[in-house]
Amino acid sequence: MRTVKFTAMKDGDRDDYAFLTEHEIDYAAKTGERLLEALVQLDEGLSGYKITRLGHSLQAATRAWRDGADTDWIVCALLHDIGDVYAPYNHDEYAASVLKPFVREQCTWVVEKHGDFQRLYYAHHLGGNPHARDRFACHHYFDDCDQFCERWDQSSFDPGYETLPIDFFRPFVLEVFARRAYDATVIRAGERVPLIDLEKVRTRTGAPA
Repeated sequence: MRTVKFTAMKDGDRDDYAFLTEHEIDYAAKTGERLLEALVQLDEGLSGYKITRLGHSLQAATRAWRDGADTDWIVCALLHDIGDVYAPYNHDEYAASVLKPFVREQCTWVVEKHGDFQRLYYAHHLGGNPHARDRFACHHYFDDCDQFCERWDQSSFDPGYETLPIDFFRPFVLEVFARRAYDATVIRAGERVPLIDLEKVRTRTGAPA
């Protein structure tokens, strides 16, 4: 296999870095597929819940889809816990970093902060602060994170819920990670898109045909 000429980066030339850039672009284009593979690894992660971590992720995404959510919200619901395996103490920040170049700023912020918002449901049982979210009370996206957690995250541990399979969400993931990184028309800084689209809800109440 062809490689660069250097053994220290400072010794590389234009041809070396043009060669590496081409390889990096090809590699980055497969990010969506690698994330789908990593998502499956959540089944080998933390146990004790009534469903697996993969099942939780798929259920959250299914709830988002049935709420008429757009592609950014659906993919973020699917991948919001992708850091559980490798970053158990800051899984929310890990997931947000993965998503940040490819989705709305609104969605990135929600994923990054959802760990603090989720504490509302359990921290008081462990002597912790269930109101950690309150420091963000005046933030532009506060209500979005509140609804993300209430509708799609904290409720998605139900083995009786009709959850869509991972292959259903594959096109959504591949679409998002095929975008140009940090495209301002994608990031849409400051813009809020509702989590729920009632017009779409009417056509998404069950499993797709």
